Amino acid sequence: MIKCLIKKIAPSFLIACFARYIRQTPVIGWYHLFLAFLGAILYGFPSRKMTVIGVTGTKGKSTVIEFCHQIFQEAGYKVASLSSIRFKINNKETPNLLKMTMPGRFKIQKFFKQAALSGCKYMILEVTSEGILQHRHKFINFDTAVFTNLSPEHIERHGSFKNYQLAKGNFFKVVKKTHIVNLDDEKASFFLQFPSVNKWGYSEKISNRFLNPNFRTIHADNIETSEGRSVFSVNNTKIKLNLYGKFNILNALAAICVGLSEDIDLEVSKKALEKVKEIKGRMEIIMEKPFRVIVDYAHTPDALQKVYESFYGKSRIICVLGSAGGGRDKWKRPKMGEIAAKYCDEIIITNEDPYDEEPIEIINQVASGAKERAKKILDRRDAIGEALKSAKSGDTVVITGKGCESWMCISHGKKIPWDEKKIVREEFQKIKG
Repeated sequence: MIKCLIKKIAPSFLIACFARYIRQTPVIGWYHLFLAFLGAILYGFPSRKMTVIGVTGTKGKSTVIEFCHQIFQEAGYKVASLSSIRFKINNKETPNLLKMTMPGRFKIQKFFKQAALSGCKYMILEVTSEGILQHRHKFINFDTAVFTNLSPEHIERHGSFKNYQLAKGNFFKVVKKTHIVNLDDEKASFFLQFPSVNKWGYSEKISNRFLNPNFRTIHADNIETSEGRSVFSVNNTKIKLNLYGKFNILNALAAICVGLSEDIDLEVSKKALEKVKEIKGRMEIIMEKPFRVIVDYAHTPDALQKVYESFYGKSRIICVLGSAGGGRDKWKRPKMGEIAAKYCDEIIITNEDPYDEEPIEIINQVASGAKERAKKILDRRDAIGEALKSAKSGDTVVITGKGCESWMCISHGKKIPWDEKKIVREEFQKIKG
């Protein structure tokens, strides 16, 4: 099969293509680079048949992709997208059960091939720092790179925050056509330095330092936030987002920029965004009465703080949290406990994805930041049940870390099936009797 495919593609092109990348790659990365190259060959370099948009950053990637998919569909295009939430080709979707935001090279290229055969004009996918390190983005014909934000994450994997930033920057280096950057982020200047044919910026609080004639900008005016909704204007077009979290305004602006960069009218983006009622596992409302229950994927200190800020001062907050990724990013555990103590009235710390680390040790490290204010409940289902029992009418229960993930990862590579939404409903029924 491979021989037949290679015969269809000029061998000189393949050699030149691989050689161009291998000259820039340390020996340790050749294995991953070869897999990326082989995957592209096996499926016939399918990304060349579509306009490919990659979204990178610490937070907001999945939400931006959901928004973009809706915008392109509203504009009448066939579109495919890949995120930590799901694989989607037009209206057909399957959940991402891989416990991997950016899948391996063969899986990605196979999905691209399926999308191309379905007639998709656009492909949108998350591009992670781990994926970049392992060259999963190579031999994909990216047209657009989108930067959402940057905060400390995967520090132990990269060695430092600077290296984490550089990994994201390496993605922008390989995308030459269009760059879209969050101008409100402290690292905006870093991502704006990379050359591209087109540059776009988006902002809630646009600064004079970015009023540059060399690239186009949009920003949100007349911002209003209320229970479960944000209203803002872009170029005098009023947009209503039916989602919790003011931070989703920036995610919407990123998606609007993507649309504008592809000549999609702002009115089309407005219609698309206003149709989005929820993002699975992202500030998702599971219950509203007698008290509100929110499930969110937040697994970094910055993301956790933004979730709590959405409800702080508006209701009593009971939180259930852990610390994602046993064996890595231990630095953030006390910080997450500290943030919970600042914003929440009751704190329950529980198991999340311990992998081969002792779960109770992770819980103790998170609890150390909460200064003795936290309950420790090892079993996550029991922790959710306890939070629901404590909740009173008008309270908000915020459960973070898992979102819509389908597995809990434990020792020896084992995975336990997990459905946070289902468990919330089952535990609430127990309380009702």
